[in-house]
Amino acid sequence: MTSGAPRIAVVVVTYNSAEVLPGCLRSLAEGARGTRLARVVVADNASRDGSLRIAGEATDLPVRTVQLGRNAGYAAAVNAGVAELDLGALDAVLVVNPDCRLRPGSLAPLAEALRRPGCGIAVPRLVNPDGSLQPSLRRTPTVRRALAEAVIGGGLAGRIGTLGELVTDPAEYERAGPAAWATGAAMLVSTDLIREIGPWDESFLLYSEETEFALRAADRGWTLWYEPSSVFEHIGGDSGVNPTLAALLTVNRVRLFRRRRGSAAGSLFFAAVVLGEAARALAGRRTSRASVMALLLPSRRIRKLAD
Repeated sequence: MTSGAPRIAVVVVTYNSAEVLPGCLRSLAEGARGTRLARVVVADNASRDGSLRIAGEATDLPVRTVQLGRNAGYAAAVNAGVAELDLGALDAVLVVNPDCRLRPGSLAPLAEALRRPGCGIAVPRLVNPDGSLQPSLRRTPTVRRALAEAVIGGGLAGRIGTLGELVTDPAEYERAGPAAWATGAAMLVSTDLIREIGPWDESFLLYSEETEFALRAADRGWTLWYEPSSVFEHIGGDSGVNPTLAALLTVNRVRLFRRRRGSAAGSLFFAAVVLGEAARALAGRRTSRASVMALLLPSRRIRKLAD
């Protein structure tokens, strides 16, 4: 990180985001107060709703648009956006969803966190549109945590010490500190880290790509830092109501764990996740039913995203 105001670029990934993109773009100038906003790249996954037109009309920002030509996924769009930047002229890149709104001055605390030795990623406090906390921090995935979440649910497991993967205790969100990984809706990433560990893994299409990126960074000695004085509003929620997206999220969780921990531990993790999703499917949850089908029947898994 250079001395003086940090130089930051923003990569916004869009896919039919016309309804939410204007609010995101309007929040960037005030959100970047205290930093130097060098570039905004809108990387678009073949939107058909005017998202690119909206980006082009944001003449008060240094916007550049990138068209991927297809719905290539979140990681591919992030990589395409980063490829448009001169990383040598920047200190950090904010990767952000179009349904996020930056509170005034919210980028500066994240940039300050990146000045900590070894800190490569800084994430904000996420809140829902009504201002309530949106749990976004995660612990390292383990078989024990997957089993605990299967038996008693992620919300309760997250409140019992470090039993759950999802951090749900509101008190944990009141203090800054390191985390294993966090929701990828908003992440400020050091350009030093980007140059060292390379691009995001495009094989995940959507979900778990931020997990893989953060854990890969940790493997190389980098820290992810949570900074509650930085606040972003995040609408979100699609994977909680859309069975197809929920199934993709669940399958990608298992894929990533197996890749990192091997087949033996991966099989145990798979069994724990199936147990939890099957129990919730029997209770009538449509997203869990879709997840079980995708886990047990490879033919039901998503191989590419629809345009």
